[in-house]
Amino acid sequence: MNATTPSLELDASGEWADELAELQQRRQMAARMGGEEAVARHKARGRQTARERIHTLLDTGSFRELGRITGRGRYDEEGRLLDLQPVNAIIGTGRMEGRRIVVSADDYTIRAGSSEGTLSDKWIYAERLALAQHMPLVRLVDTAGGSVKLLMQQAAAKIPGYGNWPGVELLKTVPVVGVALGACAGLGAVKVLLSHFSVMVRDQAQVFAAGPPVVKQAYGIDVDKNDLGGYKVHRKSALVHNEAVDEADALRQVRQFLSYLPASAHRLPARMTPTDDPGRADDWLKNAIPHDRRKIYDPRRIMASLFDRDSVFEIGRWQGGSIITALARLDGWPVGVLCSDPKVAGGAMTLAAAYKTERHAKLCDTFGLPMVNLVDQPGNATGPEAELAGTLLGAVRVVQTIEDVRIPWLSIILRRAFGMAGGMHAPKYFPALNHRFAWPSARWGSIPIEGGVDAAHKAEIEAAADPAAARAALEARYHRIGSPFRTAEHFGILDIIDPRETRALLCDWMADARAVLENTRGARA
Repeated sequence: MNATTPSLELDASGEWADELAELQQRRQMAARMGGEEAVARHKARGRQTARERIHTLLDTGSFRELGRITGRGRYDEEGRLLDLQPVNAIIGTGRMEGRRIVVSADDYTIRAGSSEGTLSDKWIYAERLALAQHMPLVRLVDTAGGSVKLLMQQAAAKIPGYGNWPGVELLKTVPVVGVALGACAGLGAVKVLLSHFSVMVRDQAQVFAAGPPVVKQAYGIDVDKNDLGGYKVHRKSALVHNEAVDEADALRQVRQFLSYLPASAHRLPARMTPTDDPGRADDWLKNAIPHDRRKIYDPRRIMASLFDRDSVFEIGRWQGGSIITALARLDGWPVGVLCSDPKVAGGAMTLAAAYKTERHAKLCDTFGLPMVNLVDQPGNATGPEAELAGTLLGAVRVVQTIEDVRIPWLSIILRRAFGMAGGMHAPKYFPALNHRFAWPSARWGSIPIEGGVDAAHKAEIEAAADPAAARAALEARYHRIGSPFRTAEHFGILDIIDPRETRALLCDWMADARAVLENTRGARA
């Protein structure tokens, strides 16, 4: 089925027969997109057309196209229509697993999706519609960006900017997704990045301020478009959250991401029918954290065990790797997840990890997803590179963000919570409730004991007959004093729990957290 509003087979006879026939003719002309040759060239590159992408994303037959005959008409001397060149923006509404969304797609077959082939009023209308109707917005971006030919078309230069584009207000109100499906330059890049979730297709999509020709002119550098803005670049830059192996995978990720979120910030996320036992207790969790503090473990396996089976959707895996950000479910309810990863930078708070944490906390706070933080934090990254990067400034921004959130928040300290970064595991100040538990493997303090002993007892260790033994004895003594059980004696931690009890505890808390959100944020899903 075509991914467009079907034309009804209606009788065209009567007083308005000519006008109805012209309407059908204009629709048929618009449906050709860039024409047979342009469409064939596009598909020969292994890519779907804009209409096919919409069809793949939405429930079959649900797309209601808007502005279907917007374009540039060509007329004869008598003013009769000869041809219609549609604009390269296709917009409309549809359903995705039954939920209403707004979709806006670039048609690359018309002037490579360039702004010279469109009317900005059309794609901006889609964005305003999403804002006005409180519907999620998905942008399918495939555009070469601006063109100097616009000067000839408009016979004047335009100051950059779109005064009626509510791009920032959208982020405060409805879920916004940007999908990079080709070379996304300039405005195209902004459409991808000005979103709550972005995904790009490997080796097919690029995101950059300007493409290789502009870079060549400005800097005299010859650079391949993938080396300039491909997925391997943005694994490091964090501009784009996720990568996809192909277009189908990218659109699958869009559907999965939106399944955790409400239609707008004025509603709450919906519950999926539970398929996992809230009381499930995987026995291997008791040994998930190695007793040897110098050994690492797999945090993603722990996440898969604690949350509903197959419900963890990771966001930004390749950036700021010392922190994992994800969406998941507890007894069917959507929840945000932060989880330390000791396999990357020892789990320390790097600048990239700070930005990633801040971004995820804001997303969950905007759309009413309670946060679960699985903590193994040795502290802020140190050393010359970390200081030069301004890591502490990033950490301060995390503090500000976390203290501003108003969602229910629960922390499970799995292993370490040291220093300033360790203290950022949750909002702490009234009216926030620092609701936290710990596994028996947890340790905390101003600095890790291993490094702290060397600093505090340097002279004593160096003077010992066996410095290594002296250091080990001091460390053992401090670890006994630093036992989480001693902290629990003073009610410095709410409870020490058996790791196998964690899932049941989280599911109980999630029911309470949902009730809090319903009382404080109003409308239910």
